[in-house]
Amino acid sequence: MKTYQILIAGGGAAGLSVAASLKRRDASLTIAIIEPSETHVYQPGQTLVGRGVMSLEQLKRPTQTFIPPDVDWIKAAVTAFKPDTNEIDLDNGTTLAYEHLVVSLGLKLNLEGIEGLADTLGQNGVTSNYVTELSAYTWDQVQKLKTGRALFTQPPMPIKCAGAPQKAMYLSCDYWLKENRLSGVDVEFHNAGAVMFGVADFVPVLESYIKKYGVKTCFSSTLIRVDGPAKKAWLKQGDGSVEETTFDLLHVTPPQCAPDVVASSALANEAGWVDVDQKTLQHTRYSNVFSLGDVCSAPNAKTAAAVRKQVPIVADNLLAARKQQAMPGVYDGYGACPLTVEVGKVVLAEFGYGGSLKPSFPLDPRVPRSLYWWMKTTGFPWVYWNLMMRGREWLVKTSP
Repeated sequence: MKTYQILIAGGGAAGLSVAASLKRRDASLTIAIIEPSETHVYQPGQTLVGRGVMSLEQLKRPTQTFIPPDVDWIKAAVTAFKPDTNEIDLDNGTTLAYEHLVVSLGLKLNLEGIEGLADTLGQNGVTSNYVTELSAYTWDQVQKLKTGRALFTQPPMPIKCAGAPQKAMYLSCDYWLKENRLSGVDVEFHNAGAVMFGVADFVPVLESYIKKYGVKTCFSSTLIRVDGPAKKAWLKQGDGSVEETTFDLLHVTPPQCAPDVVASSALANEAGWVDVDQKTLQHTRYSNVFSLGDVCSAPNAKTAAAVRKQVPIVADNLLAARKQQAMPGVYDGYGACPLTVEVGKVVLAEFGYGGSLKPSFPLDPRVPRSLYWWMKTTGFPWVYWNLMMRGREWLVKTSP
């Protein structure tokens, strides 16, 4: 059985970035990344593909491009975590041992959580920007819709990028408005939650766009069933009743949960996420285990921006733990959601634990700005590919 000083389970944005950061800090470390996919996807761009601003091809790069030198890439999937013996089982039949483990497996889109959804996604006008390949189908359906009813849904939290369900709606409405079709499209936003956005400071500007686009908002309304061929949807209301409605376009945000291999392991908390201290990102019971990204239990927004802040904190704290030193890194819950309220304008919501505002720029973050649109479409992708994924940390402090 091969033993690594550091095993990284999951080679998405979090896993690849933390590997690069660790190697930059200590090139002598023996590290392996466990990741089956040969293609890496820039997920924050999927909303833009859904509006025709970017193409799917622009979001994809070979995973190999981001494997740091002298880091082993194991093209397999994890089938079991064994933290009591410091081992991991893989689907290729092998078992690996580790001194320290980083878990960054992302989350699972639970398509089966909505009856009939898996059978109709990508056809019958049912789409989701959360499914990479379907973001192009979203744009196709938005362009084709001349009149009718468009439903956009948001499931119970937690989900990846809590603003994305309404981003899809705003950008679609922006297109229909510019094509002089919006008056003929009935737009409804069905949100399982009770408010438009979890950080109150940004609610007024979002409500102004709801009014501008004539959107009907339905809170405590959760999609539970879809019949694509019949163009029908069923939504459970807060009082327990179920309402049936029709649609011409249905953009679904699937319910989301931790991967099964994590949820069934000793690493998980009661909700299935990797149980970490929300400040140090170290596991609460296994001191040689750290976690970051969507799979960890820290109550932050699950965004790429959060990963960018978490990476150096995990790198610093893990290396300190290896030397049995005090961990210097403290994560404040930072996350960011560039809310694309129209083509050319973005509200850059940056916040930490408890909804505290964490603006990176000396501008009122509640104001939609063309500067932030440029950042969303050009600046942030460049930072992602050339800095974050290479272990080059930008505007990041690991301690208060």
